[in-house]
Amino acid sequence: MRTKQNQRSTADYQAMDAAHHIHAFLDQKALNEEGPRVITRGEGLYVWDSEGKQYLDGMSGLWCTNVGYGRQELIDAATRQLKELSYYNMFFHTTHPAVVELSERLFSLLPGSYSHVIYTNSGSEANEVLIRTVRRFWDVMGQPDKKIFIGRHNGYHGSTVGSASLGGMAFMHEMGNLPIPGVEHIDEPDWFRHGGSLSPAEFGLQCARALEQKILQLGADKVAAFVAEPFQGAGGMIFPPESYWPEIQSICRQYDVLLCADEVIGGFGRTGEWFAHQHFDFQPDTLSIAKGLTSGYIPMGGLVLSRRMAQALIDKGGVFAHGLTYSGHPVAAAVALANLDVLQGEGMVEAVKQDTGPYLQRCLREVFADHPLVGDIQGTGMVAALQLCEDKASRKLFANEDDIGWRCRSHGFDEGLIIRSTHGRMIMAPALAISRSQIDELLSKTLRAVDRTARELGML
Repeated sequence: MRTKQNQRSTADYQAMDAAHHIHAFLDQKALNEEGPRVITRGEGLYVWDSEGKQYLDGMSGLWCTNVGYGRQELIDAATRQLKELSYYNMFFHTTHPAVVELSERLFSLLPGSYSHVIYTNSGSEANEVLIRTVRRFWDVMGQPDKKIFIGRHNGYHGSTVGSASLGGMAFMHEMGNLPIPGVEHIDEPDWFRHGGSLSPAEFGLQCARALEQKILQLGADKVAAFVAEPFQGAGGMIFPPESYWPEIQSICRQYDVLLCADEVIGGFGRTGEWFAHQHFDFQPDTLSIAKGLTSGYIPMGGLVLSRRMAQALIDKGGVFAHGLTYSGHPVAAAVALANLDVLQGEGMVEAVKQDTGPYLQRCLREVFADHPLVGDIQGTGMVAALQLCEDKASRKLFANEDDIGWRCRSHGFDEGLIIRSTHGRMIMAPALAISRSQIDELLSKTLRAVDRTARELGML
């Protein structure tokens, strides 16, 4: 089929894609045989494929299109900036108005304990920069032996060598001889999967105290930082028990270990707070940001530093040998400013906290609490996950849970809905711009996909 937007057929695009493109996290041979879905247009909460089928995007692209697709304000901001200054670098003792104004706006959203940012092009790069920045900080603080990072199994921080090492995805490590030296991991705080007979509170404390055990095993004088997502995203949208983060913060402070929050998914309103660590009520030393910073309209990320870290690097560090060609790109900065204008001007973050977020979470539990295929429901604001399981009373998981989750996801596409599956967990993270009627649509289509899966398994 040919559409008005495209002069080539779906088959043409699929053949060209197979000839020249290696996709992320997929078996390329299998994809080539099947043919990828070709997305051609987006507007608001919806995208359309090359066959003209409409989908409600329940994943905000890749957790990023917080204001939805096609916002003219962001398009106009990019156009104006392209005409005025299409590019300049942040080397050679230079800056430019767009990035200066973005920085000023960014820190107006953060507590005064943060003061500086290093801009990147993605979350992966932000976490790559994190490694060098943290190690440089401890160098200038006179503790050069503090080099080791501790992450979490099943955590995700990107797919570059350094960021994939910080993450705890075993299959990624197997493919790249990772992690690099100086990176260790502790268990994830996933109570449903690993909690056994412990209560969630007991399990949260146990997982947090594993950090203390690891620090003592390695030596506090050797450990630089603990790196984690406030809630795990790519690992399955896992919310830790309430007991977890207060204990983690206490341990980091006790042993003078930096607490580094990966806010790439959680930042810019996803939980109903501007940043997810605010929802969980802890105070990190660094924030890795991206995605919602520009609502995905153009690549941009960054590493936010506490005032303590930034001042040490500035006052004692001299030349910091880092930099990226597109760091602080003027067009990206202009789009980020326009994105923040929309988020603030239309009160989207406050709406997620007070209205649409509670509505989504309440309705989700009303619809799925008694479903035989759903063992657990987690989430807040505009992020949620359904844990599919064989027996909810015993928390017994399916042996082939990845296949079952993928089947449910595929049924979602059939129903005109995009949701994500990870380890038997069905994940949704719609745009913050979603309305109550669109939440109803999201949940009704999700229910149909889950019901179809349950019927195939003989559970309905």
